[in-house]
Amino acid sequence: MKRSPVFLYAMLAFGFAFLYVPILLLILYSFNESRLVTVWGGFSLKWYAELFRNEQMLNAALVSLRVAVTSATIATVLGTLSALMMGRFGRFRGRLLFTGMITAPLVMPEVITGLSLLLLFVSLETVIGWPAGRGIDTITIAHTTFCMAYVNVVVQSRLVGLDRSVEEAAMDLGARPLKAFLVITLPMLAPALVSGWLLSFTLSLDDLVIASFVAGPASTTLPMVVFSSVRLGVTPEINALATLLVLLATATILIAAGFMWRQERERERVATKALKTERGGSHTSSSRP
Repeated sequence: MKRSPVFLYAMLAFGFAFLYVPILLLILYSFNESRLVTVWGGFSLKWYAELFRNEQMLNAALVSLRVAVTSATIATVLGTLSALMMGRFGRFRGRLLFTGMITAPLVMPEVITGLSLLLLFVSLETVIGWPAGRGIDTITIAHTTFCMAYVNVVVQSRLVGLDRSVEEAAMDLGARPLKAFLVITLPMLAPALVSGWLLSFTLSLDDLVIASFVAGPASTTLPMVVFSSVRLGVTPEINALATLLVLLATATILIAAGFMWRQERERERVATKALKTERGGSHTSSSRP
């Protein structure tokens, strides 16, 4: 039985509404005058002013952003290297163990990961004296550990679809393997690298469970502060914070999309120029007597 397009469009609209109407309501009620989040008391910006006067919230936001940027960057580098090792080196001794260690954080419960990392840091502090207490460094290491697995999956899936003949042609023309990788392969991996970095940044910024195990008293992250505040009751101040985070995420996605679109246009321009040059050369050769 063929379904009507009206039904399909209605289900699509319902799905988008189910996802985005709560976010729009959250943004709307961040401008609420009333302290009650379910009662509209008029338009006001006072909760944004209250948010920017809340030093605990601002310090936690700075800690979360610092950890997210650092862990996403390190995870992107390590995840890319592990993906290259698994995708380009074929079978090697210990590959199965290496694959299991890389993909374990994807299926491991966060409670188990957080507890195991806590025991690791405590043992290291006892044996070698590092880390001296838990703080930003331990949170960064913990987030890098599980974010690296996601970057590995994203980059490895991109590597499977790459045409290695382009890289091999560059090496046949005299380019060293490192230069061929930096000039040819790395630009083709750029969309996957950006996607992996954004995914890692989001996961790190959103993490609560693992950070609760490895954070110290002076390194409270934003999700930890929000969670402790929500248990006392949701205020429009939390709505204002969530609105700013939504704007930050939207701006980041738009910037990344613009970057990838420009990269794609540049590749198309280079390919078109190379094709015209090749056609011009073949036309000149055919016109010779």
